[in-house]
Amino acid sequence: MSNLNFLFANAVVSDDAVIKLMDGKINVYKRPSSSQWQCRFKLANNKWHHATTGTDDVEQAKIQAVSIYHTAQIKINFGLALTMRSFKQIALDELENMRRLINASTGKRAYRDYEFAINKYLIPFFGAYEIKDITPELIADFEAWRIAMMGKVPKGSTKLNHSSAYNRVINLARERGMVTASHIVPALNSKGAKGMPRPAFNNEEVATMLSYLETWQKSSYTEHTLKMRILCGAYVQFLLHTGVRHGTEALRVRWQHLQWYWVGNKKYLRIWVSGKTGPRYLIARREVVAVLEQLIKWQKLEYKNLNTVIEARLNKLIFVLPDNSQLSHMENIFRNLMMRSHLRKDTSGQNRTLYSLRHTYATQALAKGVDIHTLAKQMGTSVGMIERHYSKLTPMLKADILG
Repeated sequence: MSNLNFLFANAVVSDDAVIKLMDGKINVYKRPSSSQWQCRFKLANNKWHHATTGTDDVEQAKIQAVSIYHTAQIKINFGLALTMRSFKQIALDELENMRRLINASTGKRAYRDYEFAINKYLIPFFGAYEIKDITPELIADFEAWRIAMMGKVPKGSTKLNHSSAYNRVINLARERGMVTASHIVPALNSKGAKGMPRPAFNNEEVATMLSYLETWQKSSYTEHTLKMRILCGAYVQFLLHTGVRHGTEALRVRWQHLQWYWVGNKKYLRIWVSGKTGPRYLIARREVVAVLEQLIKWQKLEYKNLNTVIEARLNKLIFVLPDNSQLSHMENIFRNLMMRSHLRKDTSGQNRTLYSLRHTYATQALAKGVDIHTLAKQMGTSVGMIERHYSKLTPMLKADILG
């Protein structure tokens, strides 16, 4: 009796229609949605390896299953991967894994940063390569390409995020037997210069900027330029008095996301935002109410004031032109404001951006005595992030108390 005949003569069919070969080392079975037989067996890392036999004939399926098993053992002995998939295919699976954990509220906040890194940098560069083809030279090419794409050398925190996201993809490939334990995949460099906080505005500079808005708007050379500057002016004040992130959060806010929040006889404007770290409510400073009232009139909405807009739960973006179009280059308009008002650079020579308004909000809040836990919730970030970026500021901000 041949070896194969011996194996099949001793095949066992379990109650759930799984055929067990080679003393149970190989399982041959059918999926409900497929007419072809599948096989599976455990690898040395105790993970299941699945494969299709490519046939709906049970006897042929048994032969194929044993052949697949022995081929796998040979590949493992020679340090070869069992299956070949591109970096992109594995990365997309890992993105799905992280999204599932985020939706179940068990995922880390960092997963959103990893998701951005994978989509923006890792897949565009490594996507078509197989893991086994990633070499130190390819890693060096990626790091040079990334600098060109970013227009700067990434800071240490960015490199660490990219490296962590990259490692998750490689680890998933290992778990699935696509990279053997003996194969060394070169790592991304996770070290770099420490990031500096974005330059903020001091109180005097904030006053200068806000008082200059009207002059800047009146100097517009076309009607469209005037409209862009009016919208930008409202947007600047909104960022300054809420601390929300430019773009990912602020530009998505709709009128229906506004609510009144009552504490006794006092009411406060509460805003629902969603962005980098997920959804949250924040409390806006009182100045925001006047800004929004002006936008309602300027956009010629069919509502008397902010109260009626909130009651109507208007499903419309807030930061749009009167024709309902949104600006895609708000950063460029803000840059013009900075240059015209001579506020482009701070005392250390750093260029100010719209993100500087968020940094300004945090600095002002700490100066007023807002604790870092409350501030972290308000700004949609972690206490650790607040401590890393602003802990050095707090002693100077509280000099009158500490002195």
